[in-house]
Amino acid sequence: MELVVIGTNGQETGRKVTLSDAVFGGEINHHVMYLDVKQYLANQRQGTHKSKERAEIARTTKKLKKQKGTGGARAGSMKSPVFIGGGRVFGPRPRDYRFKLNKKVKALARLSAFACLLKDAKVKVMENPSFTAPKTKDFAAMLTNMQLAGRRTLFVTGAVDANVVLSARNLQRVKIAIPSGLTTYDLLNADALVLSEAGLQSLEALYADRA
Repeated sequence: MELVVIGTNGQETGRKVTLSDAVFGGEINHHVMYLDVKQYLANQRQGTHKSKERAEIARTTKKLKKQKGTGGARAGSMKSPVFIGGGRVFGPRPRDYRFKLNKKVKALARLSAFACLLKDAKVKVMENPSFTAPKTKDFAAMLTNMQLAGRRTLFVTGAVDANVVLSARNLQRVKIAIPSGLTTYDLLNADALVLSEAGLQSLEALYADRA
């Protein structure tokens, strides 16, 4: 499929690029995308949650009332979960939520995400941005020119460009990435995937042999 290359001013440059079918033309596999996103979100969890159980509560163990004759249930400790301030039953404990996912499955998930974005017409190719110095105002103007202001936008460049990163880091809903740092979560969470020409070449070189 061919896409027109857009300039930083939002206008068409008159040049076209052909997207690789090996990267953007694959079959969409929803299940592997679900697994990859699930693993990504699970890996973000700290797992430090903890509640005190009966043995960890600092309360008296004195018997509250006599065993029989009160007409109510027997009670032997204020630490019991049935009383306010008592220990919690089966409360959360610190744990590790991470789980393993094969590299080929993760690669297939990202290829499926690329196909989804292209199918929904969310992929744009732009000329390589050139920032001689960090300038958030210029980056915001570029977004406005491309009609992407206020939208969740994922910019993919060929290599890490400090001026581009610094220009965009204070803008909400904008993320700068290189092909090797892309995740399925970021791709599916984006309203638009903007590839620089260098970013597209690097992306196809990285994923073409994984299709």
